Amino acid sequence: MRLVVQNDKSRARVALGCGAAVLASTALVTGCSGSGPHAARPAAGQGAAAHPAPDLRAAEHARMVAAAKRWGLDEVPIAPPRPPAVKPRITARAGFEVDHQDDWDLPPVFTTVPTKDKVVFLTIDDGSEKDPRFLQMMRDLKIPYTAFLSNYLVKDDYGYFRKAQSYGNTLNNHTLTHPYLPGLSYEEQEHEICDMQDIMRKQYGRRPTVFRPPYGNYNQDTLVAAKSCGIKYAPIWNEEVYVDHWEYREDDQRLRRGDIVLTHFRGRSDWDGTMVDDMRRFLNKVTREGYAVARLEDYL
Repeated sequence: MRLVVQNDKSRARVALGCGAAVLASTALVTGCSGSGPHAARPAAGQGAAAHPAPDLRAAEHARMVAAAKRWGLDEVPIAPPRPPAVKPRITARAGFEVDHQDDWDLPPVFTTVPTKDKVVFLTIDDGSEKDPRFLQMMRDLKIPYTAFLSNYLVKDDYGYFRKAQSYGNTLNNHTLTHPYLPGLSYEEQEHEICDMQDIMRKQYGRRPTVFRPPYGNYNQDTLVAAKSCGIKYAPIWNEEVYVDHWEYREDDQRLRRGDIVLTHFRGRSDWDGTMVDDMRRFLNKVTREGYAVARLEDYL
């Protein structure tokens, strides 16, 4: 059975609580309180209400300018376009397929979403750090992101992520204990993935259709097990942002339309900074280069 292993130089970093020297790898629609991007969009057929009055647009712009200043950003983040009416066709990235990828209709592993929109997608893994300022920052700035949760790191405070979900964020599956999945039997992989699906349903009301294999490493058994419990997509990443630097999968070291960006729920115990500092670095770069941050699930 062919093993797919991420060969990034960043795999040398040690993941929290995992003893393996490899890289560990929702839209914050903020629909609550009417503050999210979708909350501001009236339903079809509401006529003129679909276009906010100039004074409302000016007030919202002033609010965003103040929020950007409050969180130390260089400029206001670019608002994402509306979700595509026709979703792009998602396939496995070339070289990232497993045997029987297509004829068994296995979840595709991909690093970039095919789109002409100048957007990137922010994904945040594991759940170790639970910084309330991060939640507030993302809500204030209306930045969508997708969280991939590992149970052993979130079980001490399911409520933190329940609050994030209440703001409109999407919570997805990142296994029970964040193991190196290709080193496990099929049954063990199924336990890690499918039992996490059950926990997600119990704690957050739904079984996700999106799953990220720990460290970005997987084999055919991984994708077969994931499909067996309802997973349709297995996105990994094309860039990773840390509090003090970026890392890239591609040799030219630049962002592309539709790229998936990874970061982690981490704080000063692991980084020389906080999640707010990490997000400041992320947002300043993508905004400076003309990208908006879109919600990954809107394109799936």
